Amino acid sequence: MLQLFLTHLQGYKRQAIKAPILIILEVICELLLPLVMSEIVDTAIPSGDVNYIFKMGLIMLVLAGISMFCGVFASKYAAFASQGFGANLRQCLFDKVQEFSFADIDRFSSASLITRMTNDVNAMTMMLAMGLRMLVRAPVMLVAALCISFTLNAKLALVLVVVIPLMLIAVGGLMFICTRLFETMQKKIDNLNNTLQENLVAIRVVKIFVRANYERKKFKKSNDELMNAALAVGLRIIAILPIMMLAMNGATVAVLYLGGRMVMNATFDLGQLQAFINYIVQILMSVMMVAMSLLQLSRAQACAHRINEVLNTEPSVEDKPEAEKQVLPAPKGEVEFRDVSFRYVATGTGDDVLSHISFDVKPGQFVALVGGTGTGKSSLVNLIPRFYDVTGGAVLLDGMDVRDYPLEELRSRIGMVLQTNVLFTGTIRDNLKWGKEDATEEEIIQAAKDAQAYDFIMALPDGFDTMLTQGGTNVSGGQKQRLCIARAMLRKPAVLILDDSTSAVDSATEAAIRESFAKNLKDTTVIIIAQRISSVQYADEILILEDDHIAARGTHDELLRTSPIYQEIYQSQQEGVGE
Repeated sequence: MLQLFLTHLQGYKRQAIKAPILIILEVICELLLPLVMSEIVDTAIPSGDVNYIFKMGLIMLVLAGISMFCGVFASKYAAFASQGFGANLRQCLFDKVQEFSFADIDRFSSASLITRMTNDVNAMTMMLAMGLRMLVRAPVMLVAALCISFTLNAKLALVLVVVIPLMLIAVGGLMFICTRLFETMQKKIDNLNNTLQENLVAIRVVKIFVRANYERKKFKKSNDELMNAALAVGLRIIAILPIMMLAMNGATVAVLYLGGRMVMNATFDLGQLQAFINYIVQILMSVMMVAMSLLQLSRAQACAHRINEVLNTEPSVEDKPEAEKQVLPAPKGEVEFRDVSFRYVATGTGDDVLSHISFDVKPGQFVALVGGTGTGKSSLVNLIPRFYDVTGGAVLLDGMDVRDYPLEELRSRIGMVLQTNVLFTGTIRDNLKWGKEDATEEEIIQAAKDAQAYDFIMALPDGFDTMLTQGGTNVSGGQKQRLCIARAMLRKPAVLILDDSTSAVDSATEAAIRESFAKNLKDTTVIIIAQRISSVQYADEILILEDDHIAARGTHDELLRTSPIYQEIYQSQQEGVGE
């Protein structure tokens, strides 16, 4: 955890150093105050020296003023350092997540990653802020006050030798128990966030199927589990306060009793006893602060472990060390699957989603993938831009294994419209420019026309400057699909992959989009996944996937003659049209 703090304090190390120094100065001033007070009680008051009293009082005011000044600025620097650390850590986590493949995201889950980047980082930030103040102040105060107490009266200070170890043993045991409980609590926060995120994403489905009560019960279950986990920690933490107060009050009573007898026997001055009691309170309060800080530390330790899990994860898909030095072929759009096998957990015992797949797509060809749900169509196309890596065989782009490409260069050659259409908050123009950041207005308009999106865009009040809400919820499903297609076409990629991305548009619009491919992207290889025969019948080649392999391949006419699977799909759709 210390390494985590040191690594991500870049730019804020000066503030992190200034805060403890000022805290130490503050502690020194506070420790001098009881000594000055004892001088007034033991010397100035008995002698009736008013000037000396005012002089000592002025010294106390100066010490108090310096202490306040140091405390204020220490808090300021600690806040800057801790918040700066939090910002650096969140940025580092976000940058790391951007390197993750789909498999890595699947492993952690998006809800857990959100919790780690927010809740866990906040716990680390609070720990640093507390550490720069309390974890410096408390030990310095404890050691210095203890030394002064032994200097004032070694026999009386032996009370602390008994009390402090007992307090530390209680804190250590509690910290050991709470560390595991904090880890459990953070996992319950993951579960709650996952339930909430799933509900909000699918809120329309929830309302359509009138499942609000079911969702309430599901959320209540996650919420109650988090509450119980937090109570398990909280009930143990609150136990520390009575223990500490009992120890502190017991020590104070013992000091008053023993010290009072010494004062009555004239072996100890009253002012010194008063100063000694002040130091006893400061020492025991310091132990309490250490205890509370250590409990916060146990939570931060659990959070640090979860954060390090993300930071120490090597992305399952990344550039090879020599990728930047590779001589890359000219982008033509030839795609070859060479004996490809794939499963989602490479080290697991699950069955292959794809098994020994081999086919070749020539530059400029239009190839379609057809098959039932769960036959691996989306998994197959996700291997081309390396969203996942093959577990056997190789995928080649323009004759070169995709694993040998720099990822950025590989994906810049591929345009893809995913099965789930995603748009971002911003204008339509901003969303289209994801395809090509420096696209001209003419290129944007042409891409919109090619995707049959131009007419509906211009019908909107602000045209291309119309604001889209998160996820594009203020446009229809068909409009969203056409915007995503326009975004991919704007890139003019060597390979364009459409994963069931025309399902929400009518047949006439789909035909117009297909014609624009032939006219304006004639050199682009198009790979399309579709369920409708009308979407694929004009393809140069159709591949039919069944289970984990290619069951048949050929043109529309060839498959109608030779493939029972294709015949069945065709007949079922023709019957539907006839009805």
